[in-house]
Amino acid sequence: MTQTDVSQLPVLLVDDEPPILRSASMLLRGSGMAHVITLEDSRAVLPSLAEQDVGVVVLDLTMPYISGQTLLQHITTDYPDIPVILLTATNDLETAVQCMQAGAIDYLVKPVEASRLVASVRRALEVRALRAELLSLKERLLTDTPHHREAFAEIITQSKTMHAIFRYIEAIARSPQPVLITGETGTGKELVARAIHRVAGGPGEFVAVNVAGLDDTMFSDSLFGHTKGAFTGADRPREGLITQATDGTLFLDEIGDLAAASQVKLLRLLQDGSYYPLGADRPRQSGARIVVATNYDVSERLSAGLFRKDLYYRLRAHHIQIPSLRDRPEDLPLLVNHFLEKAAQALQKPQPTPPLALYSLLKTYAFPGNVRELEAMAFDAVARHQGGLLSLQSFKGAIAAGPPAVHEETEPATLMSLSSLFPDRLPTLSEAQGALIAEALRRADGNQGVAAGMLGLSRQALNKRLTRRKGDNV
Repeated sequence: MTQTDVSQLPVLLVDDEPPILRSASMLLRGSGMAHVITLEDSRAVLPSLAEQDVGVVVLDLTMPYISGQTLLQHITTDYPDIPVILLTATNDLETAVQCMQAGAIDYLVKPVEASRLVASVRRALEVRALRAELLSLKERLLTDTPHHREAFAEIITQSKTMHAIFRYIEAIARSPQPVLITGETGTGKELVARAIHRVAGGPGEFVAVNVAGLDDTMFSDSLFGHTKGAFTGADRPREGLITQATDGTLFLDEIGDLAAASQVKLLRLLQDGSYYPLGADRPRQSGARIVVATNYDVSERLSAGLFRKDLYYRLRAHHIQIPSLRDRPEDLPLLVNHFLEKAAQALQKPQPTPPLALYSLLKTYAFPGNVRELEAMAFDAVARHQGGLLSLQSFKGAIAAGPPAVHEETEPATLMSLSSLFPDRLPTLSEAQGALIAEALRRADGNQGVAAGMLGLSRQALNKRLTRRKGDNV
């Protein structure tokens, strides 16, 4: 059973009363569950399950020929992945307990409230999907590389952390639950969202919306559309972008900036798939998968009261945290070559050859703009390139203008006082200079030109100091 099948599976309604079947079927279809099968004869249930898989079975308890309890026992034995909901006209506690112990996921008493039935069926379908995701995730974690490599072709990486994210995406891509993508600016959150869409394989489009700066009216009109006469100038109805994303993916970027009123509307959409176009008095249903992204620390937004807790917990059904570029330095050579090639094609110039010192230089930089910043550096360097080896000058200029790299093993020491750093005695200037040079060379992977730049020296000045130290040690 693949997750593709789970997302497309129908609901099976079984009851010997045709009016109940018709009303329940219309209710579920009106709530966005397009595939509903009805059976009046309980004897047809097991043969039907043998021919076609279903997402959930809703059984009447008291039926001629085969009772609901008997069918429940057969289904839980032969089809343990299928959740079963039982309906009965008798509110009997002992029977309810027996049915739940036999494996029923819910027990509803007729007449059932419409909202209760829809919520129960939705919950059962979510359980079915989560079971499939768990099995898929276990399978993916046993492999080292993603199965759908073509879906991740836009993401240039050899990082084990990123490959683990790819395998997680393959496990959850076809889940109907929303996905929350977090990460610093420039880490490639939209690329990850597009990969989710490709792996999901739905027939609909990928629709991206940046919600930063949208007030509630603009948010509602952009996403949900409006009816004729909804506001001044609305002389004709307009469909929102959510309609364009039907059976596809709606990607909401910068979700941390969403206005409070808009957060309520998004929560309703996630809970039951419904939304109201501006000016409408009846809800519409959406079949779009919701993927959101933010570069904020969401826990801080929660503490500040800027983001709803119920929305956050609903959004993070699946959560992907993208590492920063400084946490995946092994990707620097791949990314540099990729961006140099891309820039050369765009500028119609021969692709330059980067010197080995470039990678040592880049490892010393924190990259606050992450992959996007590295791409800009590469384009600038190719634009300036005149021939021969690629010059480091433009890279050095960009790095000098930005923050230094963060080194976890040395960062705490910078916060200490001199007395705590040197509790016994101060080092001599010669000792301090030697330690600084050794550390710079370590961070620069032994490249003296890069180390000299980190120390604020020319390469010749660093060579003189190294030569002097060698002479002192003879």
